[in-house]
Amino acid sequence: MLPPAPSAPIDCARVPAPRLPPRAGLGLKSEHFQVVLDSRPDLGFFEVHAENYMVAGGPFHHYLGRIREHYPLSLHGVGLSIGGEAPLDRSHLQRLATLLERYQPESFSEHLAWSSHGPVFLNDLLPLAYDPPTLQRVCEHVDQVQSTLKRPMLLENPATYLQFQRSTLDETDFIGEVIRRTGCGLLLDVNNVYVSCINHQRNALAYIEALPLHAVGEIHLAGFAEDRDNLGDRLLIDDHGAPIAPQVWALYQQVLARTGALPTLIERDNRIPAFSELVAEAARAQDLLDRLEKHR
Repeated sequence: MLPPAPSAPIDCARVPAPRLPPRAGLGLKSEHFQVVLDSRPDLGFFEVHAENYMVAGGPFHHYLGRIREHYPLSLHGVGLSIGGEAPLDRSHLQRLATLLERYQPESFSEHLAWSSHGPVFLNDLLPLAYDPPTLQRVCEHVDQVQSTLKRPMLLENPATYLQFQRSTLDETDFIGEVIRRTGCGLLLDVNNVYVSCINHQRNALAYIEALPLHAVGEIHLAGFAEDRDNLGDRLLIDDHGAPIAPQVWALYQQVLARTGALPTLIERDNRIPAFSELVAEAARAQDLLDRLEKHR
């Protein structure tokens, strides 16, 4: 049996929903600050990791402020540890609120994961047990984030490599219930879906169809690495260090057929290629979005 819903979730009808255009965007990397300003590529938006900007000044803010004048902005958090057992770090949350106030991004998102234990911060996004106590805790944390930031957030589905035996809820049911109770939206990472479903021998399209697709506010696409586990089975790693795989492109098209055009981010965090390569991947996503709009 599921626990009762949190008593006082934010009334998301009273705060702005994410406003990113339904176009393709890129993750903004410091290597590309100047080329973005010089070339002004035809992109829908840029996304940055919030934790890279939690200081008062410096070159990152200098360039982001200039780029923000020309492009919509999405802030993507990686350190709130929304799935953690401990209370949220209030100082981290306040720094995040200050950053959002400074840049007024069109969207804010975070991960369904945990990354801290006591005073120790782990540079990873670790999986949850899907059970009623965890559901209650995650809903309380999401409510706290949205109330503090005074805006709805998007919650990203995870890439996982193991499962907890004590889980009593399917991941898609867990995500759907968090969204129902808190009013948050869904950041649908299509690469995460593919990686997790290969690792756990699930059907990726069935997983997607079990999600509350009406709540998707942004899509992420990325590349993965491949290995073998100790049994010799295929193991995919969500490393954001390669071009988007053909299987992920195909799954993305199936998603769009169900959701319509949505803001789509090309993620690349490792082995960063030339900016032109990233723009080409964004152009491929934009072509799919444009074709969809033409056939509406």
